[in-house]
Amino acid sequence: MNVSGKSAKQSTAARQAGLIEAALRLAAQRSPAGITTGDLAQAVGITQGAVFRHFASKESVWLAVLDWVTDRLLARLRAAADAELASTQIAAPLVALQAVFLAHVDFVVAYPGVPRVIFQELQQAQDTALKARVRGLLQQYRQLLMGLLQRAQAQQLLAPGTDLQAAALLFIGSVQGLVMQSLLSGDVAAMTGQAPGVFALYRRALTATVATTPTTPAQPPFATKKETP
Repeated sequence: MNVSGKSAKQSTAARQAGLIEAALRLAAQRSPAGITTGDLAQAVGITQGAVFRHFASKESVWLAVLDWVTDRLLARLRAAADAELASTQIAAPLVALQAVFLAHVDFVVAYPGVPRVIFQELQQAQDTALKARVRGLLQQYRQLLMGLLQRAQAQQLLAPGTDLQAAALLFIGSVQGLVMQSLLSGDVAAMTGQAPGVFALYRRALTATVATTPTTPAQPPFATKKETP
């Protein structure tokens, strides 16, 4: 039997991964606030005391969950964007934005517990380590979006005067709106069909130009005839 430190470390990493997976699975079914370390232990088949051999506290579990989400989500979004930017199509930055939008939706459909964990923590009035993790995730997300929006602006693909900060905010808000709607309806998978239409509206807003209609001088309501002597 191999009891080297290396094997023990791998075993601990595997157990932590299992607890993270269990936490997200349970969060998809009920409020994360109500999930106990006993629930996590039962989900992976260990004792409650064994949970604390891998995580110092329940908060540590949720911090690890958010770290996992940040790493996996951003990696998926960046890969989606890079795949489109590598193409030769003229509107590549806009297509990359769409790829990011759809990749985010697919991630939530695959892991419906993720938004529940994030929204649950954002409801806390006080600042917490968990809330700081969420802020860090959103900051990196905005940086990704700003890079794509700046590329689109440099290629003159956006309407003149487009506020890039507002555009990034609207992008994230559109995804969050879809997520909230799906949680309320109980049909998370429905986002897959709704997302393309929502992004189409977003793209139209980014690229629309103000239509100018030629104006003609106003005419007096009544024409007067020139009097002749």
